[in-house]
Amino acid sequence: MTRKIILIGSPNCGKSLLFNRLTGLSQKVANFPGITVEVTSGHFADLENTTLVDYPGTYSLQPISGEEQVAVEQFQQGLEDPEVSHVLCLIDVTRLEKSLYFTLQVIRECERRGKPVLVLANMMDILAGHGLEVDLEGLSRELSAPVLPISARTGKGVPELLCRLRGEDAAADPWPHDEGIAHTPDVLLRGNAHQLARKYGPRGDLLVRTQTRLDGFFLHSAFGGLAFFVIMYLLFQSIFTWAAPAMDAVEAGLGWLAELVVPLVPGQLGKDFTADALFSGMGAFLVFVPQIFVLTFVIGMLEDSGYMARAALICHKPLRFFGLTGKSFIPMLSGVACAIPGIYAARSIDSPRKRLLTYLAIPLMPCSARLPVYTLLIAAFIPNTTAFGGLVGVQGAAMFGIYFFGMFCALLVTALVSRSRADHFTDLPFVLEMPPYRVPAWAPLVRKAWQRCKHFITKAGGIILAVTVVVWFLGYFPNGGADLSASWLGQLGRFVGPLFEPLGLDWRYGVAILTSFLAREVFVGTLGAMFGIESAEENMVPLVSHIQASELGLASGLALLVFFAIALMCVSTMAILSREAGSRRLPLQMFAAYGVAGYLGALAIYQLVSFLGG
Repeated sequence: MTRKIILIGSPNCGKSLLFNRLTGLSQKVANFPGITVEVTSGHFADLENTTLVDYPGTYSLQPISGEEQVAVEQFQQGLEDPEVSHVLCLIDVTRLEKSLYFTLQVIRECERRGKPVLVLANMMDILAGHGLEVDLEGLSRELSAPVLPISARTGKGVPELLCRLRGEDAAADPWPHDEGIAHTPDVLLRGNAHQLARKYGPRGDLLVRTQTRLDGFFLHSAFGGLAFFVIMYLLFQSIFTWAAPAMDAVEAGLGWLAELVVPLVPGQLGKDFTADALFSGMGAFLVFVPQIFVLTFVIGMLEDSGYMARAALICHKPLRFFGLTGKSFIPMLSGVACAIPGIYAARSIDSPRKRLLTYLAIPLMPCSARLPVYTLLIAAFIPNTTAFGGLVGVQGAAMFGIYFFGMFCALLVTALVSRSRADHFTDLPFVLEMPPYRVPAWAPLVRKAWQRCKHFITKAGGIILAVTVVVWFLGYFPNGGADLSASWLGQLGRFVGPLFEPLGLDWRYGVAILTSFLAREVFVGTLGAMFGIESAEENMVPLVSHIQASELGLASGLALLVFFAIALMCVSTMAILSREAGSRRLPLQMFAAYGVAGYLGALAIYQLVSFLGG
């Protein structure tokens, strides 16, 4: 019989990190409120027939935000499930009072339903590092529940936890069944939490003083903003500098594999398909996967360190001007990786109106699906030169610029909408917890970045393969690829060509843009397939050289960048947005509005650059 174990805790207590350690899954781990927005389950790696269920972090069982509402409702339903055998309540011993109030509420609800509770005292490694102690035995007596020391980051205490859950710890006390707080109201539980923290918690304010000293710099009115700008710039600069060796290795590996595989394929048709569709189409996309890894790793490092909450606070004041809140920063930055988790993360925004405005902004954030397109166009049109002794790369600066152009467009949209519509909702005050600064757990960060790359490949790879095969088929027949302009694809291109001629783009780019409405990154695979058909005898992987040889002008290249920065071209994002917003009308309106705005913006930049001689 399969049993379930519930894992619950407040935000920033390390719950998701512990979940990953116990199950081997790679749930997103970050060090700011509002990151876990869905109920997640996974099988225990070391316990047979046992499922661990992880709920979103919440500060109390009296929900305020939509995320807390999900957590509380699912937790109450879970307590009614007969398959649930235990409840694991994770607490942060460095912030004991905050954790204990929620813990007392959890114990009360479990006592009412006869579910045993095991309290896990996390962050014990941080206390040990500062020479601080907490009286867990006394706390266990007061709570009438076992309290185990644990470190989700290092894994210390996990074997003891597993022994408890297996029932192998013969020396352990039996599960208590004291009903002392089963009928205690919340107001008394809050007072009890304060008294217990003072009585059994760590002595001294060393942790608070350390955090305050760092906050004095990162939240400084001048230095904090400068540090934020530098950190964001280094984030996008690293996309080129750190990923370049891996991209070169992937390109060389694909080229070597193509030279090895293509001669082994029987028949000229099979050789052409393998070379043009697979290696030129799929290969052109796979080259950019290392940049997805670097982007995910660096953002995860900033999240796990606790800096993202400070960045949200820094952004609150300027975001208010655009109708948003500092809490919008977290979903918007999540949208840099992918719009879908960004839309989910918007549940943590208390105000319905600001949540709607955040929905409008997230699709304009420069997501990782745009990254291959941006990288391809920047590498084709921006020279690979450096300045200041190699510290600043022109291509990295261009990436920084196009990313912030998308963010600026997002803020412009929210500013216009917030001023054009009356506010029918009463906003709650902006309250954001400042988590402690922590050294990131490197292994989960690497695993998360790797999982993100695999997800990106598997999610987009199927679509790209299907589109690439169709594009190759239409471009290869009826003349065997002898003349691409005379193929069926050429006929389709001439049909859509007039729409993109004002941007200086020929029919090939028009076809690639149309196929990219399935997913933005399909643009790269489509171009790779078409240029592969035209240049089958040349190197089958580097697409940049083919674009440069096609004599596409700088004005057209910049127009493409602007179009992809603004246009909403992701079917999956529209589907999730429709579900989260509870409206099919909203994503359709956004698709039409952003598509028109993207085209007009591309046309404007094309005319401007052409006028200036580009």
